[in-house]
Amino acid sequence: MAQVESRKDEIRQLGGQLVYIAAEKRNGIWKPEKYLRAHPVSFPFLLDEDRSVAKAYGLYHRLGHDAFKIAYPATLVITQNQRIEFIYRGASQTDRAALEEVMTVLRKLRSDAD
Repeated sequence: MAQVESRKDEIRQLGGQLVYIAAEKRNGIWKPEKYLRAHPVSFPFLLDEDRSVAKAYGLYHRLGHDAFKIAYPATLVITQNQRIEFIYRGASQTDRAALEEVMTVLRKLRSDAD
C-alpha cells in the first residue's frame, strides 16, 4: 500500500480510483482497524468479511501453505463499464502486481479515452 500511496496523485491524474479490499473480519487476526489507524491510506479500505468479493472474482483461497479462508492478493483494473482490463492474482500472500505494470494499463486506458 505504501508504494501505491506514493503514486496516488499520478493514479488520480490518469483517471484511476483505488479501493483496497481485505478478506478479513473487522476483529480478525490482523486487526485492520488498528492497522489503518496507525497507517492511514487515502483511498477507501473495505473489509470483505464474508469473502463474497474474493469469491466473485475467483480470488478466494480456502487453504494453502500460507493461507486459510482468505483471498489471494490481487490487483484489478476495472473500467467504468465494469470490464476487467487487468487482473493479477498473486501466487502467495507476499506476491503482488508490479505497480509499473498497473500504471501502464492506466496510461493506455487514459490514452484510449482521449
